[in-house]
Amino acid sequence: MNIADLRKDYKVASLAESDAGASPFTQFEKWLNEAIAAELPEPNAMTLATVGSDNRPSTRIVLIKEFDARGPVWFTNYQSRKGRELAANKFAALQFHWVELERVVRIEGTVEKISDAESDTYFNSRPLDSRIGAWASPQSEVISSRAVLVGRAAEFAAKFMLKPPRPPHWGGYRLIPDRFEFWQGRSSRLHDRIVYRFDDSAWRIERLAP
Repeated sequence: MNIADLRKDYKVASLAESDAGASPFTQFEKWLNEAIAAELPEPNAMTLATVGSDNRPSTRIVLIKEFDARGPVWFTNYQSRKGRELAANKFAALQFHWVELERVVRIEGTVEKISDAESDTYFNSRPLDSRIGAWASPQSEVISSRAVLVGRAAEFAAKFMLKPPRPPHWGGYRLIPDRFEFWQGRSSRLHDRIVYRFDDSAWRIERLAP
């Protein structure tokens, strides 16, 4: 099959300015809840884009674990590639793609670490294997084989038993948004794109051409 011939006409829904929430946070929460209610596969999966000191962008999939008026939160290894890039450049972007609902949400802003207490609370709520895994994986580093990971997991499981503490190199980040875009697929590629832009201490709503 020629991939240039792949086509889809989007007809599920629409997004008018009058239907958009007064706040991008309420609009995002509405769409996220609808994605969860639709039982989509991993509705909390999002692409995180960062740029390092070498000015090269990189992306990866992470999971949103908290969301409120301060912004979305995810958790990871601070020493990973994304952690190093965020240390060099605090600006980042997130993207959700809910294929079945023909929707995309893009969020841009600056990133900061959440408090140790918040990270501790979430870490302690994770399954035991995930907590051991946070110790076992030297994330983004080259390893010789999978056996290295399995061996390290066994080592830390024996060391910590049922109560592994949060590693000092692992915790949460929060993106503090200054821009949201809500994209709803429409027929004939005339998609709806509603943008919320934070300007002069207020959120401004604008429509973009598709």
